[in-house]
Amino acid sequence: MTDRQRLVSLCPSMTETLFDIGAGPQVVGATRFCVRPERMEGVTRVGGTKDPRIQRILELEPTLVFANREENRLEDVEALRSAGVEVHDSMPRRVEEVPALIRDVGERVGRAREAGVVADRLDEGIREVRACRRAMDPVPFLVLVWRRPWMAAAADTFLSNLLVEAGGFNVLVGREERYPEVTLEEVASLRPERVLLPSEPFPFGRRHVDELARVTRMDPRCFLTCDGQLLTWHGSRSVHGLHAAARWMDRSSPQEDT
Repeated sequence: MTDRQRLVSLCPSMTETLFDIGAGPQVVGATRFCVRPERMEGVTRVGGTKDPRIQRILELEPTLVFANREENRLEDVEALRSAGVEVHDSMPRRVEEVPALIRDVGERVGRAREAGVVADRLDEGIREVRACRRAMDPVPFLVLVWRRPWMAAAADTFLSNLLVEAGGFNVLVGREERYPEVTLEEVASLRPERVLLPSEPFPFGRRHVDELARVTRMDPRCFLTCDGQLLTWHGSRSVHGLHAAARWMDRSSPQEDT
């Protein structure tokens, strides 16, 4: 029965996870932002995460659609459900929630064993980084996610928790907004040891390091460009993101842009 499932994914990290647990042959639709795995022969593109083509999805006759409450719009999920489509929606805010999510997805698509292997690997990664962080003082960090206006990730976000698990301390703890606007004067006053500049959702690069160092008068070595997929994608990629976060929070290791 599960081999005949027709799956559509509206969340890039979930698309990758489905392929990593062996459900790739069941995936018939994905967004244009679903770039991993790099080759997905036979998978129909159904628009973007914020503007999926609902009618095109319905034409694919999916048995299950995967969505994320942060990536996707509620009205699109409701439109699919109103049309009789089953939608699995999730939004983990803590890394420790992801293994259970992976196992749940595996059960839904008939890949429980394969999903268990991936989830166990992440569980082990969480135990490893927690053991390492006990011997270190937390590293104050800030993550910028947008420019014009400058926006940062507060503590109640998945990417913040990933860095906290790896030994960091978010200097925006206590902020109610999940992605508040910040000024560069505020960034400097908070005195983070690390300011991470991920490659998505905004494509930060080396030129932004120069700009930020000049305006804030902070040491350029505080700023680190990094792979946004490692930082923000939950699912099978989380174990790689967790180990990358441990490197970014390691005071004893020279920081290099990744």
